[in-house]
Amino acid sequence: MTRRTRPPAAEPSADATARLPAPLPAPELTEAECRRCGTYIAGLDGRYACGVCGWVNDHSEGHRRLPTADEDPDRPAARGRSRRPRPLPPGPQEAPPGPADPSPTGH
Repeated sequence: MTRRTRPPAAEPSADATARLPAPLPAPELTEAECRRCGTYIAGLDGRYACGVCGWVNDHSEGHRRLPTADEDPDRPAARGRSRRPRPLPPGPQEAPPGPADPSPTGH
């Protein structure tokens, strides 16, 4: 049996590298007390959400600006105009509730 090997990765061209945005810095883990209930919470770059009471601080209170959509590495490639998804076809009509089951349940 022969072993398959991957072909060597192609080097990106100079102008392709020049068009790529700079990599985003890693987010900083920050900790604070919830302003509503006092629970100790953690967040990223000074943005918090409390899982106990539901309090969330405003995004503008963070330590760094949020990345734009163009800077998002997980953003899908543009394929032209985006469309709304088609609505689902109507499902079968549900039968109205009938009378209670008259069968005995003594077992």
